[in-house]
Amino acid sequence: MRIWGPSPEQFERRTVLAGIVAGVFVSLSGCATMGANRQVGVIQRLLELSSQRAFARLTQPDGFWDSAVARINLPVLFGRPGSAAQVILKSPLFREKLQHQLNIIAEDGARVAAPLVAEAVRTLSVTDALALLNGDNTAATTFLRQAMGPVLVNAMIPEFDRVMRAAQDPILNQAVAALAGVSLSDAAHALALEADNAIWYEIGAQESEIRADPGSTSDPALIAGLKPR
Repeated sequence: MRIWGPSPEQFERRTVLAGIVAGVFVSLSGCATMGANRQVGVIQRLLELSSQRAFARLTQPDGFWDSAVARINLPVLFGRPGSAAQVILKSPLFREKLQHQLNIIAEDGARVAAPLVAEAVRTLSVTDALALLNGDNTAATTFLRQAMGPVLVNAMIPEFDRVMRAAQDPILNQAVAALAGVSLSDAAHALALEADNAIWYEIGAQESEIRADPGSTSDPALIAGLKPR
């Protein structure tokens, strides 16, 4: 009687082949996962180093003021009309002193923001690290900023309010007093918005520098992960 179906030898060969194919598939999947994990690690290290460098610069004396990208302009708030503002806030010398003072106060905000950014980088969830690695020079910074939303602004507002009240700076107090219906709390809010932009600009600038010359970091992961493609 003829028995239909594979012989024991054929069945054994098919089983072996199926096992090999499955093994290759698992191996390839594992390699892809490892590759993706490495890419995420590169993004996190890139953001870690970029933010560390940025905050190290911004928290130095005149860190915002001396930065090519992070110097804070006078917030729009100080352009509001007021009875005395027309004279005081139109003086170039007064405006420069006020701007400089706000940039100094911003340093306190950067100290509050630094640990928040560090924690966000550590816990960052990246779904397409390869796209960020192949993106523009500030792609990772942009991604992190979008992930954090208004966290830095909300953290800096009360800090600026506290610092402004404690400092009792005559220039700042005179400027606020010259504006109708404006308080130090309003000034703190306005400065927080400007400082938020400045901080991200500085982090982005540092990311761009690292991408341009990863070898300068002496970090093997960045050197390998950011090599030209």
